[in-house]
Amino acid sequence: MDGIPPDELADFVRWRQRVRGTNISEKTLLATDYLNHFNEIVMLIEMIPDMPDMLEECRIWQPKSYAEHFRDSGFSDKELAIEAYGHVPSKFLRPFEDTIAQAHQVIAHTLERIGTDIDSGDPDKLRMDCQASVAMIHRIIQIANGIIHGTAHVMEQGEIDIYLQNG
Repeated sequence: MDGIPPDELADFVRWRQRVRGTNISEKTLLATDYLNHFNEIVMLIEMIPDMPDMLEECRIWQPKSYAEHFRDSGFSDKELAIEAYGHVPSKFLRPFEDTIAQAHQVIAHTLERIGTDIDSGDPDKLRMDCQASVAMIHRIIQIANGIIHGTAHVMEQGEIDIYLQNG
């Protein structure tokens, strides 16, 4: 309960009881199932060097909020996950939302970069950029996963900015 403001603590303790025994973390009230949304776009990007027409599939992919993801999912506790999200302590919610925003930013940049690579007809640059992008997205997903499991570490925006500038 370290670092949870007193005005959030009683609510958090009640919600921890409600999510016990589900696939929602008792430590944070967040569920890792949300990260499947990002794994989907990663798989598509990984296919692009061998199948450049997959870029169109990537462009169809759209960022989804936590609630949107669960509303559209087959997750067994999806209603509870959506409701619990409104009770996630700020200690976890702020870094989680910041990390998700970074993922969306990197994905949007990646799709622009890959489109340019395809148009330029340089398959080596395309492969390299896809690999670098996938590595960065994986890193962000790992950070989000850590936050879901109770680690409040975040990626510095400066690190994201360097990645975005080098593309």
